[in-house]
Amino acid sequence: MDAKTTIHTLTSIEDMEKVEELQRIIWPGSDVDVVPAHIIKTIALNGGVVIGALEGEELIGFVYGFLGATEFGEGHKASESLKHCSHQLGVHPDYRNRGLGYRLKLAQREAVIEQGIHLATWTYDPLLSLNGYLNVRRLGVVCNRYIRDAYGSMRDGLNIGLPSDRFDIDWYINSPRVLDRVEKGTQLLGLSEYLQGGAVLLNPSSMREHGLIYPPDHITATQSSLVLVEIPSDFLYLKEVDFELARAWRVLTRELFEAAFGTDYLISDFLFVRDGGESRSYYLLAHRDAIEGLR
Repeated sequence: MDAKTTIHTLTSIEDMEKVEELQRIIWPGSDVDVVPAHIIKTIALNGGVVIGALEGEELIGFVYGFLGATEFGEGHKASESLKHCSHQLGVHPDYRNRGLGYRLKLAQREAVIEQGIHLATWTYDPLLSLNGYLNVRRLGVVCNRYIRDAYGSMRDGLNIGLPSDRFDIDWYINSPRVLDRVEKGTQLLGLSEYLQGGAVLLNPSSMREHGLIYPPDHITATQSSLVLVEIPSDFLYLKEVDFELARAWRVLTRELFEAAFGTDYLISDFLFVRDGGESRSYYLLAHRDAIEGLR
């Protein structure tokens, strides 16, 4: 990361106009889906958090979110159920793969802690492996909610054509699992260690021509407390070269995740493995009884 790259809270309308313009670069093809500067400014003025990454004077990344509330039952105060809803995280294409998204999320975490809030939530496409690695492996989020077609038909270049299915994730920012990752730097387990510990791969996939990965014809049945679900390591490339294969992956993984969440499993880790010239990506799902330190 260049030493000139700095992270700042954004407050001025000029800052918000830069965020608006950067959205058009990151998600090209649909101005309708761009959040305008005046909305982002309103978020910043009313308990939200807007943070930018700057290279000199140029805005090259941002993250922002707003106050929300979890469901709360009788006898619970709304103030006890406040959470931070993180709505967008984006990095300019020319500045990706430098750890900038991670730095932005850590800055967001610090700002939310200062507000006295201990939970942040957001959604992301479960088939985007880089997002899975950042959110689950590096930040320590957990997930047991799958939303079909969460945002309807999206028109930007990254999302057009497929159902906008999303994971709805929880980031308990002061939990032991999060502290292990973002503050202590605890060494995490790898794929071979999970397999040795009894994890079962539910969808043994195959690599075929052009490096494309194909889903299996059947799903492995198991009662193991640890299971693995493989996803394509580059879903956007797969979608570009074989749209129907991308659709098949959406349908298969939707069924897998919904079935697992329905039987009290949740996303616990993400594994990115390089084997020779191939890259493979896996979610680890654990039965809730087997996980400690979620909150």
